[in-house]
Amino acid sequence: MKKILLKTIAVTYFFTFGLLLFTQDVEAYIDPSVMTYAIQAIAGVAIAIGAFITVYYRKAKKKINNKLGIDENKNKEVESDEIVVKDKSESKKSKKN
Repeated sequence: MKKILLKTIAVTYFFTFGLLLFTQDVEAYIDPSVMTYAIQAIAGVAIAIGAFITVYYRKAKKKINNKLGIDENKNKEVESDEIVVKDKSESKKSKKN
């Protein structure tokens, strides 16, 4: 384990300082549209990570609640599925009476 760690540190060291040693100065212009694209990409990644965390948090919470025997819907009120439709003729009759 120690050899692998030392090898990893050595490779990282030489790679980092090799990049710093062989860098060149360049003059470049960053177009404003590139920054807009970068902001959109960063926002997209942040939203995707948030959605990923939310989905797996809910799944984990559901599994834990099932194992502990906790019912999430215990104190919630449930509405009935009855649908009442009144005809126009029925409403006219009820208005006359």
